[in-house]
Amino acid sequence: MNSQIKSSMTSLEREFAAITHNLANVNTVGYKRIVTSFSQTLGAQQNGSSQDSGKADLSQSLDFSQGLSFIETSRSLDVALNGKGFFVIETENGPLYTRNGSFKVNQNGQIVDSAGRIVSGEGGPITISADVPTSQINVSYNGTVSANGQQLGRFKIVDFGENEEKILPVGESCFKASEDIEPVTVESVSMRQGYLESSNVKMVDEVVSMIMVSRLYEASMKFVTAKKDSSNSLMSVAMG
Repeated sequence: MNSQIKSSMTSLEREFAAITHNLANVNTVGYKRIVTSFSQTLGAQQNGSSQDSGKADLSQSLDFSQGLSFIETSRSLDVALNGKGFFVIETENGPLYTRNGSFKVNQNGQIVDSAGRIVSGEGGPITISADVPTSQINVSYNGTVSANGQQLGRFKIVDFGENEEKILPVGESCFKASEDIEPVTVESVSMRQGYLESSNVKMVDEVVSMIMVSRLYEASMKFVTAKKDSSNSLMSVAMG
């Protein structure tokens, strides 16, 4: 098989896997879609701005753009970020970062994520007294948590600036940063209590891309089959 055709087919397979993964997470809170360089090249070819070198690019990246909508839940500990930044989740293996603001209170009164991991506040874990019902918890637009007029803490929100593209997904809408990447605290935060951020996957766009990739893969297979049939015919003639 021609090396360029083989490379293109490998790219198409990776593109198809990325698309199916995006579609599977269209309803996952805080999910950020996978983008392949190959799909970006296809888009550039469509609008005539491509400077294709003829080599397939197999790299992938994440689209960290804002989710398509805010999902209203009316839960006091559901919080959506509007704009840049990540919540910080404390784990035994170091911090994780997420846009999924679906939280609850553990038996120690600490705000935790759905997996029971502590959500960082600017001064450490945010603790809520056991006699305070969750319905009385208020989260202001700047991330300050209070109850009955008393401030209990403020969510720690960080950003990675130009290094955002280097953080890696680890599942459950969480990301991990390598030790050489230092996040910075976001001072100006915008939050919405009682809402969750949807994924940024546009289903129609992904389906259209899937159809395109499927057709290109099918065309490549036909080309390979035709080349093989042609070679077999020449061999038959040669063997007389």
